[in-house]
Amino acid sequence: MIEAQALTRSYRKGPVVIEALKGVTFDVREGEFVAIMGRSGSGKSTLLNILGLLDRPDSGSYRLQGVDLSHAGDDEVSAARNRKIGFVFQQFHLLERVSALRNVMLPLLYSDDDADDGAERAERALETVDLSQRADHFPGELSGGEQQRLAIARALINDPALILADEPTGNLDAESSTAILDILRRLADSGRTIVLVTHDRDVAARADRILVLEDGRITAAEPVTSGRRGADVV
Repeated sequence: MIEAQALTRSYRKGPVVIEALKGVTFDVREGEFVAIMGRSGSGKSTLLNILGLLDRPDSGSYRLQGVDLSHAGDDEVSAARNRKIGFVFQQFHLLERVSALRNVMLPLLYSDDDADDGAERAERALETVDLSQRADHFPGELSGGEQQRLAIARALINDPALILADEPTGNLDAESSTAILDILRRLADSGRTIVLVTHDRDVAARADRILVLEDGRITAAEPVTSGRRGADVV
């Protein structure tokens, strides 16, 4: 699914050059649930932006489903991002004046697919996250956990090959966090590829494999056995 090879990315702040990524290399198999764990400033967000085609590396290559998108044209990158990737953020980014169902359907506005069955697809996505009964409610009428479940449904609407989750439980209480991780785990077990970025060891331990990012480099890669998911294994 993902082949990242020697990715580098630097930023300039005035006279200072910040090396966010320093030759990051890793693969993610189709249907794998991978957690990328690291402290603030380790390069997690920069890496996720590259994987999500929101940014480009300075050097190295990023292949998604066998296609090198590192230096592809803007149209090809936009099309791949829309068709192949679903995003789940710490902030839910929902439209407050639009119903849950309509929020889920929003990505279809940017899709070149026939969206005549958009409402039906949105209903199926809401069912996947156990939120069918709230389809006509507005985000302000939902709890934080329900809003994040709604965001996951929105990420699923285009049936993406890859879901990228950036600290998806960061704003939630323990019970809601568990519910979100259960949904992501269920999606992974059904064959969906998921890459989750977190600083929380318990969250990372729900994945199949943990990559530890420190100072722009991957310093460890550990499998998580099925019997230990949910434990502190890093």
